[in-house]
Amino acid sequence: MNQIRRFLVGAAVAGSLLTGGVIGATIAGPLVASAATTTNVAATAASSGTFVSNETAAHEAGESAAREAQENAGQVPTVP
Repeated sequence: MNQIRRFLVGAAVAGSLLTGGVIGATIAGPLVASAATTTNVAATAASSGTFVSNETAAHEAGESAAREAQENAGQVPTVP
């Protein structure tokens, strides 16, 4: 009787893990798919092969003149 009970408990644990995995994939699947479809400027620039500079005020405030010159020339910056 002890071996049968051990087998039943193991089967119940395996079944609950499988069920939890299926439910989790059903709920999280659309969330992961939608996250992959958002538009990212850096990813778009990398996929198109062209450099797109970041012209936001926060970025420009901490930028050196050499880096800004490279960005304005359409080059990928190599200086901080």
